[in-house]
This record gives sequence, structure tokens and C-alpha cells, in this order.
Amino acid sequence: MSSEMTESAPEREVLTYEAFGDAVRDLARQIVDDGFEPDIVLAIARGGLGLAMGLAYALDVKNLSAVNVEFYTGIDQRLDVPMMLPPTPAAVDLTGMKVLIADDVADSGRTLEAVQKFCADHVLEARTAVVYEKPRSVIKPEYAWKSTDLWIDFPWSSEPPLVNRRGGMAH
Repeated sequence: MSSEMTESAPEREVLTYEAFGDAVRDLARQIVDDGFEPDIVLAIARGGLGLAMGLAYALDVKNLSAVNVEFYTGIDQRLDVPMMLPPTPAAVDLTGMKVLIADDVADSGRTLEAVQKFCADHVLEARTAVVYEKPRSVIKPEYAWKSTDLWIDFPWSSEPPLVNRRGGMAH
């Protein structure tokens, strides 16, 4: 790559599907080695769904749920505060459980913080696992595969959608 291209394009962290598979196994190993045995894996949708599924299989956890949280509306564009969207799991269903919260990245950490607060009064224990953590995050995940300051291109979101829900076909 020429130096001209490097200067004009911002550097990014690029995650491939193959590396994502490695990340899932490495995170699962961290959790096992730490002795944490979650009763449920709680995915933060959408980005945490793949990680949650992979961790649930690797940790032999049959109970998997998701919470929808909207924060990012585009690259470096976000709402003022993360908003939990329905349907959310009933807090009573989490009572007394050890919960592993899974997301793709702890960027500002505010999404993870919102989900931790949602769980706090009900669960026995909640820990977080992410593929990437950023140093500026207000939450320090218990389990992280890598740390980066860069914008991350995830394999599932690096290409534009095939359909534009607000106006028909995109491609």
C-alpha cells in the first residue's frame, strides 16, 4: 500500500470471520480459566448476538437471551443515551442468575453500563465479555479479546445492507 493511500484513509481495525472465531474461543477460554460459570448469556443486539451464540456453545450454556439497545446511529454518530428497545427480558427471569453480558465492543461503554444497571438489582452476578474494548470505555469488561483505539470494521457490518428499509433496495 502506498504512503499516499495510508495518509488519506483512516486506519481501522479489521475483523475477519476467521479471527472472530478465534476471538470467541479465546474469550470462552478466559471465562473458563477464571472459573465463571454463567447460567445465561445475555446478548446486546445486534452486535453481541454472534458472540453470545458462540460463547453459549463454547461454555455449554443453553439459556440465551437478547436485549435490544440502540446507541449508535452511524459511524461516530450516537444518541445522547443508550435506549433499551422492546422486547426486553423480564427482570424476574434473571433473578438469582449468573449472567454473562456479551457485546461486540465496549466503545464508550455506556451501552454495557445500561445493561449492567438493568441486571444489577436482580441477578446474583453479572460479568461482561466483548471482542474489543476501547481505553475510553466507562466500563472495563471482565473479558476482552483485544484493545484498540481505532474504528472497527466487523465482518457483518463492513458492507452496506442489501436493502434500505427506509426506501427500497440498496444494491
